[in-house]
Order: sequence, then structure tokens, then C-alpha cells
Amino acid sequence: MRVKLTVAYDGTSYCGWQVQPNGITIQEKLNQAVSDLFGADIQTIGASRTDSGVHALGNVAVFDADTRMPADKIAFALNERLTRDIVIQKSEEVPADFHPRFAKTNKVYEYRILNRTFPDPLLARYTYFFHRRLDVKLMNAEAQALVGEHDFTSFASIKSQTNSFVRTIHQISVTRDDTDVITIHVEGNGFLYNQVRIIAGSLILVGSGQREAGFIKEALEAHDREASGPTAPPEGLLLVRIDY
Repeated sequence: MRVKLTVAYDGTSYCGWQVQPNGITIQEKLNQAVSDLFGADIQTIGASRTDSGVHALGNVAVFDADTRMPADKIAFALNERLTRDIVIQKSEEVPADFHPRFAKTNKVYEYRILNRTFPDPLLARYTYFFHRRLDVKLMNAEAQALVGEHDFTSFASIKSQTNSFVRTIHQISVTRDDTDVITIHVEGNGFLYNQVRIIAGSLILVGSGQREAGFIKEALEAHDREASGPTAPPEGLLLVRIDY
């Protein structure tokens, strides 16, 4: 049986999603829990390889197991074996050929910025603190240049390993709530390495007056990583969900 897991986690204490030799990861903890539950060496396959310090409400993983346990009950059993900062939100059976990375998806990310004079210790793990006042209206207007199918070379890490930098952003918005948290909400068919964080860093430059209006469009058309802004810190990034 192939089982799909919807996984939420606080990424603060982890070296990202993917198993690596240099530190503890989300996937490593999942593999341990699944293997312990079924008494076999089972490796999970993840949909999105989030970076160190990045959080998720709805990342997806699958694994195969020879079991009679109902798929929807597996979440309860795994949560008993996981730490409080990794929680399975849902477990369900999927077709044997379902692959979380190769199936057609719509991914939803949010980048959150606490924009006020002083930081809030209760939000420090889940927002990027930026004290200079940001022009949200301008940031939202600039962001619309990214909607559609584009070559996003300017907004991808130079470490990106891909055959194509073309991606489609279906919608993007920048809003501020009454607690001075600015949310950059982005939906697309897939994202390049560090793409959302680079978009956030670029919009912060515009919103803070360090770059003029038109900067985002010019950066996009340059097809050059040096043309855009910095990579914003990981703690503000949240993988909201992956729709199949």
C-alpha cells in the first residue's frame, strides 16, 4: 500500500527536509517513525525539499508499506512516535504510481514579515523582523509583474539544479494585518531553489525605498541573479499546501 502523508512542522531545529549527513532533518525523523511503526526500513519520498529553518503546514510525503492498518489511522500512530514540532495532519492511501514530486501540482507559499519598530519574541520563529516601514501597496503592485509564465533565472539561487528556469506564478499578493505582519502570498505550479525567499528580499528592497518602482519587472527581464534582491531569511517562509 502506498500512503500519502500531509505533514506540518516547525523547521527551526532542523537542517531542512531532505536527509543529509550534517544534521537532523524532517525526512530523517519521518523515516525513523515510519520504520519503527512497521518494523522495517522504510524511506519516505517528499514533495518539497524545504531549507533549514523553513516551516510547513502542508508538505507531502509518501511511503510504501505491507500493512493491513487502515491508511487514515496511520497518522495517529505516527504522531505518537514524532516530536511536537512535526505533526502528521492526514494520512491516506493513494495509487501505487503516485509520486509527490512528479504529479501536477499547485504549490502555495507565504513569506511573513513583522514590520514594526520592535520585534515580538512570540513571532520570532515564524516571521522575519524588519523595522523600516514598508510600503505594502507598492510591494503588491510590483509583485504583479511576476504573475504568469516566465523565466525566473533572476529569482533562483545560483545553486539551483534544473533544466529549465521557466515557472508559472498563478497569483501573488502582499498584505498587512492589524498586528503589522506583512504576508507575501504566492501560488504557482512549482518553485525554483530559494525563489520565494528571493522574491521576498526583492520586494523588501522596493517597499523600503532602496529600489524604485519597476525594479521587479527589470530584474525579471534581466535573467540574471545579480539583478534581483537578496535571499530573505528562512524563518519567514511557510509552505502552506500542495494541491494535486
